[in-house]
Amino acid sequence: METYLAEQSLWWALLIFLLLGSVLFSINRWVWAPLSLAAAAGLVHFANPGPLSLGIAVVLVLLPALVALLGPLRRLLLVRPVMAFYRRAMPEISETERAALEAGSTWWDAELFTGRPDWHSLLRYTPAKLSEEEQAFLDGPVEALCALLDDYQIDNVDRDLPPEAWELIRKERFFGMVIPKEYGGLGFSQYGHAAVVMKIATRSISAALTVMIPNSVGPAKLLLKYGSTSQKQHYIPRLARAEEIPCFALTSNDAGSDAGSLQDSGVICRGKNDDGEEVLGIRLNFDKRYITLGPVATLLGVAFRLYDPEGLLGDNKDLGITLALVPATAAGVETGQRHDPNQMSFMNGPVRGKDVFVPLANVIGGREFVGRGWRMLMESLTDGRAISLPALSTATAKSSLRLASAYARVREQFGVAIAEFEGIQEKLGRLAGNTYAMDAARLVTLAALDEGHKPSVISAIMKYNMTERAREAVNDAVEIHGGAGVCLGPRNPLGQLQRFPAIGITVEGHNILTRTLITFGQGAIRCHPHLLDELNAVQGQVAGDPLKAFDQAFSGHLAHGIRNGLRAILLGISDGRFSKVPGGTPRELKRIYRRLNRASASFAIISDLLLLSYRGELKRKEQLSGRMADALSQLYLASAVLKHGHDRGYPEAERDAMLWSLEDSLHRIHVAFETLSHNVGGPIGWFIRRLAFPVGRRWRSVADERQRSLAAQVSRPGEVRDTLSQGMYLPDADGDERMAVLDRALALMLETGKLRRKLRKAARKGQLGEPGADYETMIKTALAKELITAEEAELLERTEQARREAIRVDEFDSLGLMREEGSRVAGMG
Repeated sequence: METYLAEQSLWWALLIFLLLGSVLFSINRWVWAPLSLAAAAGLVHFANPGPLSLGIAVVLVLLPALVALLGPLRRLLLVRPVMAFYRRAMPEISETERAALEAGSTWWDAELFTGRPDWHSLLRYTPAKLSEEEQAFLDGPVEALCALLDDYQIDNVDRDLPPEAWELIRKERFFGMVIPKEYGGLGFSQYGHAAVVMKIATRSISAALTVMIPNSVGPAKLLLKYGSTSQKQHYIPRLARAEEIPCFALTSNDAGSDAGSLQDSGVICRGKNDDGEEVLGIRLNFDKRYITLGPVATLLGVAFRLYDPEGLLGDNKDLGITLALVPATAAGVETGQRHDPNQMSFMNGPVRGKDVFVPLANVIGGREFVGRGWRMLMESLTDGRAISLPALSTATAKSSLRLASAYARVREQFGVAIAEFEGIQEKLGRLAGNTYAMDAARLVTLAALDEGHKPSVISAIMKYNMTERAREAVNDAVEIHGGAGVCLGPRNPLGQLQRFPAIGITVEGHNILTRTLITFGQGAIRCHPHLLDELNAVQGQVAGDPLKAFDQAFSGHLAHGIRNGLRAILLGISDGRFSKVPGGTPRELKRIYRRLNRASASFAIISDLLLLSYRGELKRKEQLSGRMADALSQLYLASAVLKHGHDRGYPEAERDAMLWSLEDSLHRIHVAFETLSHNVGGPIGWFIRRLAFPVGRRWRSVADERQRSLAAQVSRPGEVRDTLSQGMYLPDADGDERMAVLDRALALMLETGKLRRKLRKAARKGQLGEPGADYETMIKTALAKELITAEEAELLERTEQARREAIRVDEFDSLGLMREEGSRVAGMG
């Protein structure tokens, strides 16, 4: 028995040695490995003293030590076979994929992939702030432009912005917001640009899209970064002054998200320029669609694949994707036709070219940028996704909230404002929480962009999540309005807002693609601390010996995985305790920080498990990568909410909105991990469940009480409602616009709440005549019986008049509808 126990002690000691050694080796093999091996040898000998145990200890310790510590031996016996496995298992990174991966930069997304995010590095970023010039522009030209816009008239009758709006856009250089002052632009920050787009969008999405495109994906950004000196001097001032109306033509009939499959082509040849001189140039053929500003553009940026069959530029026949400037007046160019994108009236349509000749000097950047178009596009789109579409989406949520919160208090059923019904409160609370989360993510991301970051993965997260939440927000607002939300007309601004989310979800990479391929697929490679280095080493894309480079990356990856596995289990068991929380954090938010630390560690190790299990096949497991994208997205959104709250000093008035956003993100992370584990199945699915929730603790959805509290705060005038409306265009409070009418009715309904209840109580007692009497009769009867004063009667009548006006629905005769439809169709000609 003693011998058996001694043998068992020996093997337990060896097991402890292997675990301890691997952990310490993962931290720093040069310092800790020798110490752990020496300690393990002593442990083995201590467990069973004698020559045999000593010999076993020496052999079993020295062999791993030699492999671990002697570089050539380790690389021969361990690293080379692993590298060969990688080469077989992982797919080759194509040129277009590499360009997408290398576009932009990483930021907080990379911190989340480490499993141990440094919150101090996030919190010390300077919050986004408008300059005096930007604020003056918002208060002046933007207010003036918004006052000229009637979204219903634009989208349903005129099918275009009013001429006065077009003139103001040109005069005040709205198309030149991101162009530096030295070229005649406004030189706005990314935050300033986004604030302008958002404010216009709360008035008219079509107008906001018109202003947005030249500042986000138009040729100006490409020219500023890549253009030759002559191109910059000639084109950029003209673009700033709107003497040229730009568009960018990328999407083809068979190449939308897969821009690498462009059928549009150019051939290097000789031809005559505008002065009649024979020059080297390109013969272009292209057929593009969905091009915003295409019908009115005077200058086209065109993406195409360039060929050189005669070898006029060298030996390479296929030069790759190239970008060039094409005047709309060039022979063979066809513009002017329009699409009808969800009955919104921003200019959008096809542009085509047949045997169009442009000089080689028209290539953006000149001859040296031939074939570099794909990389240029990826870098241009990287920050665009994080600016304009989030601005439009947040504007949609803010407008929806402002309208729905007032309507819920004004509209009554069963003698009670529908804002008092829990079903409505659930929708209204979610609408308010979504709006807060969207605004927080927007502002934090813009601050990072203005600091010089160009986070491509975060841009994808923003585009996908903001547009999806905009759809959820407007749908909640429509449900709160009921029938009034689906009857279109000037009195229903929600009817116009409903049209945007489908467009936002579709453009600049459909959300299906953005979620299932880009966010996690590219994020795992781009943001993982070691994976891209491993792939580069395997494919020989490194300076020096690929085997040594792979050895270093693989050792780091192994350490990363072991640390995060242990960290995930420890934090899972303790629900995040023992993890660092920034100083000065309010007590109730410390729990949130710890859970996000726990979720980050789980996300990091689960990412490694999936990469190990599926390897190159993971890019085709779109549902799995989509769930990981959901988890990563919520980690980022929750981080942004915490940063936003920190920047604002954690105001008590915003407490419920902030906590709603954080608890909602945590619950969505839980759902992502849980559904992922069930669909992976097998041992890996079991490991995922154990790593994410080792003791079965779950993160619940937002509590009903918080939903009700948040709904009550936004359905009455006050700090919370005003905060969530910041940055909107608000019409004249005394005017007859829908938002002003609702706001006045809301204020009056709250002011007369006690009086209205008093009147209803008297009616139930039979003091106001026969049951069923109309409201005006009840007021007169109450006045006659001196139940209310004359002033109170006048106030009640005014309130009822405002209430009825606020809930009115548009009516049209058949002829009127036919005229409107005819006008709409005529505008598409």
